Amino acid sequence: MAVFSNEPLILSGGGWGDYGLLDSGHGRKLERYGPYRFIRPEAQAMWSPRLTEWDADGEFVPGSDEDGGGRWQFFRQVPREGWPLRWHEVSFNAQCTPFRHLGFFPDMAPVWNWMRESLRPEEASTLNLFGYTGVGTLALSSCGTVTHVDASKKSVAQARENATLSGLHDRPVRWLVDDAAKFAAREVRRERRYDGIILDPPKFGRGPNGEVWRLEENLPALMEDCRRLLDADSRFLFLTVYAVRMSSLALGGLVADLFSDLPGCVEHGELAIREESENGRLLPTAIFARWHNPR
Repeated sequence: MAVFSNEPLILSGGGWGDYGLLDSGHGRKLERYGPYRFIRPEAQAMWSPRLTEWDADGEFVPGSDEDGGGRWQFFRQVPREGWPLRWHEVSFNAQCTPFRHLGFFPDMAPVWNWMRESLRPEEASTLNLFGYTGVGTLALSSCGTVTHVDASKKSVAQARENATLSGLHDRPVRWLVDDAAKFAAREVRRERRYDGIILDPPKFGRGPNGEVWRLEENLPALMEDCRRLLDADSRFLFLTVYAVRMSSLALGGLVADLFSDLPGCVEHGELAIREESENGRLLPTAIFARWHNPR
């Protein structure tokens, strides 16, 4: 029976050669993406910045509505088509998207490390739902076959381009444009199994055929299907949620309920990025829940 830990964890990471959190405060953050620096909104940065001035190449100015929107303004020339960055052996294209992020989520770096450590030295089969531009998929591909699913044709195309950019186009990855919930349900009917599943569902979204996704309504059923795709020999499930008014304890309770018949443990908490300065503060970014079945 999986043991549920009520105490939340903080899973944090720092920067690396091509990324760093330089400073944060007053509802914003200053980040380094390769040779460029950007300012983006960050509601959880409630403290004061430590740097007196922020020298940035661009800033995302949020819209007036609570659900998003906004625009980039640039102070120096930035390649609109993007520029290459690297995390370990994975190269990918960073770009100032209309959704305020830059084509990947740097706070996921410790998660990618954790998943690879959980699987090695096995040849594993993993599933990445809502896989976006494929950085996590390419990280997992060093451990075996990966099925990458996203409803956006543009995101999957970018993921394939990132694989080519990395020189990893020959890795065993299935790139699928599909509705994540419908795909998982079909995999259950096919009696498929996986060694690990990672999923990062949005608050709201639409599938390729107009399917509507609402996190609070649709997540429990999707998690039930994910549970059916794993067994006592599987290694992990990792669920992240961004930009919602929800507790990690709620996510952990959902996972613990569904995984109570499997060995291992269920944990929950927050993802965070540490500032690069001395005594750098931790900036929370998302909540997570995970099931882990260590050997």
